[in-house]
Amino acid sequence: MDITTLGEARYPSPLNYYVSDKIRVPFNVIIDPDAPPAPELLFEMAGPREKLFFNPAKTRAGIVTCGGLCPGLNNVIRSLVLQLRHGYGVREILGFTNGYQGLDPWRGSDPIPLTPEFVEDIHKEGGTVLNTSRGPVDVSVAVDNLIRRKIDLLFVVGGDGTQRGGADLFREAKLRGHALAVVGIPKTIDNDVAFVARTFGYVTAVVEAAKTIVCAHTEAHSVLNGIALVKIMGRNAGFIAAGATVASQDVNFTLVPEVPFVLEGENGFLDALKKRVLKRAHAVILVAEGAGQHLMADGEKERDASGNVKLKDIGLFLRERIESYFKAEKIPFVLRYFDPSYMIRSVPACAEDAVLCDFYARNAVHAAMAGKTGLVIGQHHGIFTHVPIDLLAGQIKQLELNSPAWQGALAATGQNFAQFPTA
Repeated sequence: MDITTLGEARYPSPLNYYVSDKIRVPFNVIIDPDAPPAPELLFEMAGPREKLFFNPAKTRAGIVTCGGLCPGLNNVIRSLVLQLRHGYGVREILGFTNGYQGLDPWRGSDPIPLTPEFVEDIHKEGGTVLNTSRGPVDVSVAVDNLIRRKIDLLFVVGGDGTQRGGADLFREAKLRGHALAVVGIPKTIDNDVAFVARTFGYVTAVVEAAKTIVCAHTEAHSVLNGIALVKIMGRNAGFIAAGATVASQDVNFTLVPEVPFVLEGENGFLDALKKRVLKRAHAVILVAEGAGQHLMADGEKERDASGNVKLKDIGLFLRERIESYFKAEKIPFVLRYFDPSYMIRSVPACAEDAVLCDFYARNAVHAAMAGKTGLVIGQHHGIFTHVPIDLLAGQIKQLELNSPAWQGALAATGQNFAQFPTA
């Protein structure tokens, strides 16, 4: 997994420790002698290098945050600034506002000068001080702006679409003969980035979702035949749902995108829910936003500004179908519906995510100062790595159904998908 470099690194690093470019980290560490041999993926290890491509005293950096909110964005911005300033002595750091729009001088406002004083307390707040948006930017216009502002390093904080946009910016700058190091920091609350064991914000999301589940469980078991339905984030992967299920231990049905389920008929989901309510007089359902999309009427698929397919609302759909079903069965019930999605993603990062944000940010600075570009900071086996952006294209990490994460969720709920068939 070779990483693109801008040229020979000639400047000595001001740091007193470094990592060799030769060190590689294997992606697969489990060896099954009975399994067919698989291609070995070896990633370059992240960390400071002995020689730098950029002269810190003459280097100017830019930071942009894109996509939806995620706990830890301000932590990442703060750590980028402090590592650049205190670690390397970079004096000029600009924060481009409102996502990629901010790279277009005709659409965005002037960037914000970022100093240690400016970022002193931002990690205590949710959201991003740079604001964010979805959607691309005219690459030619953006690179014109970056060259005019003499930006040498650009840190892009966002999901896979954001990172592909960063790669486009690097390639366009290369065509212009401008040495631009573009380094990505993977941001998604869903934890679904390939070659990244855990993205920042995920643990905070699990903590906050578990708090909602506690309230939902209280509502459900405080009335006769109480049903609490909680919808949380998870477009393509059910990591938050599985984690919150295990963390709370109060969920009875966990529905995730990886497991399409049958709704109607004997032993379908509604039938299983009825049996649970008649037996225990309450139930808690946790559904990821991307679950059950196959159950809703297909039509022309709308897309958001980032190109993502707009999902049908599985929460409202299930609420209506559960209500109709129990009324038809003449079973008295009380249904409470919770959708804490925006509350979960807008809170400050928990301590564990704050530490992770710092590691991602500082490793991104190390890579950029060494002249590495077109990469995202990855992490697996507790080691941070350099992942080529092109390797991420089109890949989505999902729950493996035989993994401890999903098996733990099944054990916590007591749910057995043999009880209601999968589609």
